[in-house]
Amino acid sequence: MSADFDVVVIGAGPVGATTASLLARHSGIAPERIALLAPELATLTANAARDSTARNATTRGATAHGAAAPELRVSALSRASEQILGAAGAWERLDYARLCAYERMRVWHASTPADGPEVLCFDAAELAEPNLGHIAENRALALAAWAALQEAGGQLISDRATGMHSDEDGVQLQCGSTTLRARLVVGADGAHSQVREWLGIGMNSHDYRQSAIVANIATAKPHQHTAWQRFLASGPLALLPLFDGGCSIVWSADSALAEELMALPAADFAARLDAASDHVLGRTRLCSERLAVPLQRRMAQQLIGPRVALLGDAAHVVHPLAGQGVNLGFLDAAALAEALAAAVREREDPGATRVLRGYEQARLAHNALMSVAMSAFNAVFSRESGAAGWFAARLLGLAGARAVTRRWFARRALGLSGERPALARAAQLPRSAA
Repeated sequence: MSADFDVVVIGAGPVGATTASLLARHSGIAPERIALLAPELATLTANAARDSTARNATTRGATAHGAAAPELRVSALSRASEQILGAAGAWERLDYARLCAYERMRVWHASTPADGPEVLCFDAAELAEPNLGHIAENRALALAAWAALQEAGGQLISDRATGMHSDEDGVQLQCGSTTLRARLVVGADGAHSQVREWLGIGMNSHDYRQSAIVANIATAKPHQHTAWQRFLASGPLALLPLFDGGCSIVWSADSALAEELMALPAADFAARLDAASDHVLGRTRLCSERLAVPLQRRMAQQLIGPRVALLGDAAHVVHPLAGQGVNLGFLDAAALAEALAAAVREREDPGATRVLRGYEQARLAHNALMSVAMSAFNAVFSRESGAAGWFAARLLGLAGARAVTRRWFARRALGLSGERPALARAAQLPRSAA
């Protein structure tokens, strides 16, 4: 059995699914000629059905409002990402009650108090914006993009690619007993990308010798719709506000410390977290399992191969301290959609090297710069004492002292300034989440 498509996207997470839906709407390619390989379909839809049932009942794992507890994996969406999700038709399909808008961000060094003068504070009001972004569950993002793709007429295929072969005319993908043929394959299959391995594209890597501990917590004090980040000697600690009043933590710690923290009983872990956060939200309590993710900086040496393009974590993995990973992936998706739309207008093959080279040139330097910047921030500000710690604290204080500097950093982080794809620029979203 075989099937022909113009584009097949491999990787059905938030970035891959959004890419497929964007292409179905904005590339000029007939939607039915676009397919998304989603072997996760059965598992995720089953979990979604389970959670829908949970929202109608009060269970031990439910919030006070009867909703299922927040997912463990969440993303901080920039305004640019929200625009891209809107263009993909996914934003309007999100459950806005499960999004959490954050209106402020407070960043401070371990040597200074959280309410001191040397705190870098971003405030949406200073930018005349309703918020600085939203915290969204990764699974919800993927499900919304899948639904948007199907509504647009794209194909959702619950198969896994087991082999890939390219020639001058197209790419053949082996999926069990089925062979898919495409003029272009998009690899959005994560940091351990099989597509990238099939292409033989190398990675430039740097091991941070840290792990990011991810968990959901309850806090004694309200999160105030604020994202909090404290730079410690062992790495940054972020507390991201969630829709249920709790927070998602991303605690980047040296590997030995992370291993120690993961082995602690829940109460002891919470006590260590209280100290690490300087009690900024009072006493904390674990509400989920803990997940430890080893941290590396990884950059693909190129983003394209014969009739293949890489994007998202398949192309780059950055330090999570500023939450830019998924946002970079969405920008990749928008840039690829625009490159293919230009090719279609010129009646050019979407898998042509010239077309893909334009996408690569649009994204490679930007992604590399962001990767280096995140590494530099981690290296400079994760200094707790001595002259290096004093210097790090003063830098944050200087950055926060002038409104023009604060606005510049905030607008860049939001995706409201700088060079970016047209699909990421301001447009009217279907509605705004509170």
